[in-house]
Amino acid sequence: MTDDRFWIITGLSGSGKTVVSNFLEDLGYYRVDNLPVKLIPIFVNLWKRKEFEIEKVVLVVDIRETGFIQEFPRVLKSIRKVVSPRLLFLEASDDILVKRFSESRRPHPLKEKESILENVILERKRFSEIKKIADEVIDTSSTTIPELKKILAQRFLKRKKSMMQVVVISFGYKYGIPLDSDLVFDTRFLPNPFYIDELREKTGRSQKVKGYVIESQDTKMFLDELFRFLDILMPMFIEEGKSYVTISFGCTGGRHRSVVVAESIRNYLKGKNYKTRVYHRDVYR
Repeated sequence: MTDDRFWIITGLSGSGKTVVSNFLEDLGYYRVDNLPVKLIPIFVNLWKRKEFEIEKVVLVVDIRETGFIQEFPRVLKSIRKVVSPRLLFLEASDDILVKRFSESRRPHPLKEKESILENVILERKRFSEIKKIADEVIDTSSTTIPELKKILAQRFLKRKKSMMQVVVISFGYKYGIPLDSDLVFDTRFLPNPFYIDELREKTGRSQKVKGYVIESQDTKMFLDELFRFLDILMPMFIEEGKSYVTISFGCTGGRHRSVVVAESIRNYLKGKNYKTRVYHRDVYR
C-alpha cells in the first residue's frame, strides 16, 4: 500500500509534471524538483527519521539527469524497503507532446535528435521500463489543466471540504478592494449602523451592531441567497482542484455591515466543515 505523504512524479517531458507538482505543493506538499537520483535514498532516510519538519513530500524526477533511466529503478527498489512512495507516471501522445513543445518554443531536454518528434519517440522508448513499475499512469493527451487537477483529486487524494482553505475578508470600499479576492460582494445596500448614534463607534463584532444588521429583512434575504449560492459553488471549486479561495465583503468604511456579513459567512462555512478563517481588514481604521 502506498503512502500518500510521499509522491514521486516522473514521465515524459511536456506531459504535465509541473502542473501535478504545483497542485500537490498547493496542498501542502514540500516539492523537490530534479533531485539527483543518488541523493534520493539520503533524502528518504532524513525524512523518515524526521530530521526536518516536512510532513508531505513530492519529488519530481525525469530524464534531465544523466544516468536517470539506468539508476532510478534500482534506487526506487531500495527506498521501497524504507517507505512506500506513490510513483505517478505521466505521458501523452507524440503529436500532443510535439504541439506543446512547439507552442512553448522550448527545446526538448534530450537534444539528441534533429526534430522534437524524434526526441519524443526516443524518450518514450527509454521510459518504457520505468512506466511498467509505476503505481499509476495518467495520459494527459486530452486533458486541460483543470481536468488534470480534477483527476488527481478524485482518483488519489479523496479530497474533503477541509482540504480547501477559505479566507473571508471584510473591507471598506473607500480603502480599495482586496487584490487577492476570488469573489467580491457589496453590502452597502444593507441598513447602515453608522447613522445610529449609539452604534456608530462600535464595530460589526458588537452584538448590538450585529443584531441591527441581521434583523433587517434585506440582510436575511441576502444571506439566505448567498448560503444557497455557496452551497453550489464551493463543491465546484473543490472539483476544479482549487485549494485556496478568498471571499470578500465590502461596505463603505469596512467597520459595520461587511464585518457582520463576513462573520456570518465564516460561521456558515465552518458549519459545513470548510476550513475557514476571517480577516477584518479595515475594522479599526
